[in-house]
Amino acid sequence: MGEPQEDVAQEEEEEEGGDFGGSGDASSSYVPPYRPTLPARERLHIQKSNVCSRAYFVVVMVFFHVYILNVIALLLYVHYNNGPGDLASVDGSSTETVAEDGSPLPHAAPTDQVLEMNKYRQSYSLPRIEGIRVGHVQRVSLMPEKTHEMKTLSLKPLLFEIPGFLSEEECRVVVQLAQLKGLTESQTTASSGGEQQEPGQPLLVLTTDEVFSLLDLDQDGLLQKQEIVSHSRSQDGTWLSPDNLRQILTGLEAQQAGALTLEDFRLVFDIFKHPAKQRSSTLQGHFQRRSKHTRMYQGPGSHHVLHSLRNRVTRLARLPSPLVEFSEPLQVIRYEQGGFSNAHHDSSPAHSETTCAHTRLAGNTSTLTEIKCRYLTVMVYLNSVVEGGETTFPVADNRTYEQEALVQDGTDLTDTRATCERGNLRVKPTAGTALLWYNHLSDGRGWMGEVDEYSLHGGCPVMLGEKWVANSWVNVDPDHQRQARYQRLVANEQTAKSGREESYHPLSHSELHQDL
Repeated sequence: MGEPQEDVAQEEEEEEGGDFGGSGDASSSYVPPYRPTLPARERLHIQKSNVCSRAYFVVVMVFFHVYILNVIALLLYVHYNNGPGDLASVDGSSTETVAEDGSPLPHAAPTDQVLEMNKYRQSYSLPRIEGIRVGHVQRVSLMPEKTHEMKTLSLKPLLFEIPGFLSEEECRVVVQLAQLKGLTESQTTASSGGEQQEPGQPLLVLTTDEVFSLLDLDQDGLLQKQEIVSHSRSQDGTWLSPDNLRQILTGLEAQQAGALTLEDFRLVFDIFKHPAKQRSSTLQGHFQRRSKHTRMYQGPGSHHVLHSLRNRVTRLARLPSPLVEFSEPLQVIRYEQGGFSNAHHDSSPAHSETTCAHTRLAGNTSTLTEIKCRYLTVMVYLNSVVEGGETTFPVADNRTYEQEALVQDGTDLTDTRATCERGNLRVKPTAGTALLWYNHLSDGRGWMGEVDEYSLHGGCPVMLGEKWVANSWVNVDPDHQRQARYQRLVANEQTAKSGREESYHPLSHSELHQDL
C-alpha cells in the first residue's frame, strides 16, 4: 500500500519540476493549466454582496413608494385647500371627456349659480396660517422694511402671538381717538336697589391741542372741512355728536381761509365746556365690572394709524383686502378696575333659521335670528395692565371638547372671575402685542367651516389699573354666494358714493349729519 503512494508523490514532484524548473520534456508529460481555487473567505464575500444588493433594492423601493405617497398627499392638500373651482390643467387648458372615436362629448352648460360660485372661489379663498407646533416662531412682514415674529401659542384653537404689532405711540393714538369719539357702556347692570345704571358717558381726558392734532388727519397744522366730516362716519359714540361737529364747522366757515389753525380752534371750541358726567358715590362703589366700547372707522379719510392698523391685519391674515375692508369696524374696549368678560365664542354656528348680520341684505331672505359670522379675530393690547386682565383660553389644546366638561367640581370654567387661574392658556396684556386666532375650522374646500369650539376665551378681571384692547374681526359668510353678493353690493355702493363725492356741492349742517 505504501509503494503506490510514493509513485503518486513522485509524479507530482516531476510535474512541479516541469512547471517551475522548465527542464521537463513537454511532449512526454502533459501539464494541465493552472487553475487557482478561490479561498473560502472570498466565496462567502460574494454571497454577502448578493444579500446587500437585495436589501439595497428593497430600501430604494420603499423610498420610492414613500415619495409617491407624499406627492399624492400634496395634491390632495392643494385640492382641498383651494377648492374644486380652482383646479385646472397644467397648461391652462380645460379638460374634456372624449368618446371612443376621439370626438369630445357634449357637456351640460353650467348654471349661473355654479359659475358664480366658481368665480368667487377663484377670487376669494380663505388661506390659513400653519401653526406647525406650539412654540414655533415664524417671521411675517407687516410693514415695509420691518419684520415681526409670530409665535404659535396653541393648535386648538389655532392661536398666534405677535409682539410689537403696534408701537406704544400708535397704541396711545388709538386710545386717544377712542376717548375723543366717546365710549358707551357695553352693557347695563342692575344695582342692588333694582335700578338700571345710566348709559356710560365719555371719559375725555384730552387737551384742546390733542383734540386738534387728532382731528388734523394730514398733520399740516390746518383743520379743514373734509377732515371734520370724516369723523362723522362712525355712528357709535357720544362725544363727537352732530352738535359738536356743527359747532366746529360753524367756526370753520367763519374763517376766510376755509381752515382752522390751532389758535382759531381754541377760540371756536372749548374742550372744558364738555366735562365728563360723574356718577354718584353710591353707584361708583357698587359697579365694579365696567366695560366701555366704541367703534372706529378705518376707511378712506380715517386717521393714518387706524388705516395702517387695518393694512397690517390684512397682511397678517393673508386674506384678500376686500374681505377685511368690508368687515365690521374696529372695536376699542376699556376695562376699568374689576372689569372682565366671561368666556365666550366670537362667532356663532350657522343654521337654516339664522343669517349673518353683515350679509343680511344680500341674503334677501327673512330669518328669525341674526348672528355674528367672524372667521378670525385679531386682538391688540393697547396698554400693559399692572395686575390681572389676562386673556384666558380655558380649553385650549384639550384632547376633546365637551360642553359638560366646562363645569368642574361645581365651578363653571366660563366664569372668569372664579376660574381665571384654571384656564389652560393665559396671555398677559402687553402694549402693542396682538393675538390672532381662528374662530372657525376649514370646510376642507378652502372656505369657512364649523365654529372651532376650542376658541372659547374670556378676559380675567383687572385687579389694578385699567385695560385697553382693540378687536378687529374679519366677517365671512359660510355661504359662498351670499358673501359674493354682499361684496358686490358694497363695492357698487362705494363706487356710487365716490361718484357723489366728485359731484359734491355744499350741504347744510342738518343734511350733512342727518345720518348720525
